[in-house]
Amino acid sequence: MIPSKTVEELITKHLLLEKELSSVEIDKKLFAEKSKEYSDISEIIDIAKKYISFENDKKELKKILEDQTSDEELKKMAETELEDLKSQHEINEKKLKLFLLPKDEADKKNAIIEIRAGTGGLEASLFASDLFKMYEKISHKKKWFLELISISRSDAGGLKEVIASIKGTNIYSTLKYESGVHRVQRVPDTETQGRVHTSAATVAVLPEAEEVDLKINDADLRIDVFRAGGPGGQSVNTTDSAVRITHIPTGLSVSQQDEKSQHKNKAKGMKILRARLYELERSRIDQERSKDRKTKIGTGDRSERIRTYNFPQGRVTDHRINLTLHKLEEFLEGEAFDEMIESLTLQAQEESLSNLK
Repeated sequence: MIPSKTVEELITKHLLLEKELSSVEIDKKLFAEKSKEYSDISEIIDIAKKYISFENDKKELKKILEDQTSDEELKKMAETELEDLKSQHEINEKKLKLFLLPKDEADKKNAIIEIRAGTGGLEASLFASDLFKMYEKISHKKKWFLELISISRSDAGGLKEVIASIKGTNIYSTLKYESGVHRVQRVPDTETQGRVHTSAATVAVLPEAEEVDLKINDADLRIDVFRAGGPGGQSVNTTDSAVRITHIPTGLSVSQQDEKSQHKNKAKGMKILRARLYELERSRIDQERSKDRKTKIGTGDRSERIRTYNFPQGRVTDHRINLTLHKLEEFLEGEAFDEMIESLTLQAQEESLSNLK
């Protein structure tokens, strides 16, 4: 049960924000921030008011039921209304709890996605390529902007590694549950006896950090430049354009050589490094906050097997919520992706609600 005081404070805050926003004296710098807060609370304010009025509304209906002078028809109407009121109150309480849950400040950020071939050799690299194509299709459908940061190809059109940034609305909140090991079960094209092989690829989704989110001291960085490698001939760079950036305190290192310009490689490398450092700090804080809590749905453990794509049976299974969709082809086309994400999000919210004390 949510304390009435908490909900009353929410209603009061909404009124105060309304007064502030209508004032000509409000600081212009704060206007956008307070407008956003007011807009967020406005979405739940009617439910908050109904939650507060519940006890009084219930008392009024009980009076009718207990009144000896009330006729039977009126009592039946009051009884039905009371049941509806209680049912709606439970729904309202759940919505309020979800609204009052601590917000993940990274949810509305853009994201950096890293996909790497895992166990399975050439087949793993082909699967990594399939996953990247899937996220490309999802981005296209949602009108997100996907930009390649770096890519390393294998034979037969596979990918050893690919890193990309995805920009749009609420990117990280949509993709954050994709981090982990994705496993594929299928018959490789090179398999002559029709045996099913199991391969894997890892996906890491990081919130894209801005300079205001994370201050990196230049003194903590070691920057090495070197000549980019290539397949030979004209593709080999003749200048030291490749860049390796090492964050000395953590030992995190990023290499970037896709661009011919050293400056562009450094900028892309810093974008990746900043995201990894930001996620490292977020993980540390999350661990401190939830030492005694264990949840099924994680967003940071890249060694956790989260999903299996089974081609012979045409199904995709998320192991964290035991959800199987018999829509593998549609899923890889980005068609059934939202169904999976909505289920994961709902389960994560349920876990968060159960952890509320």
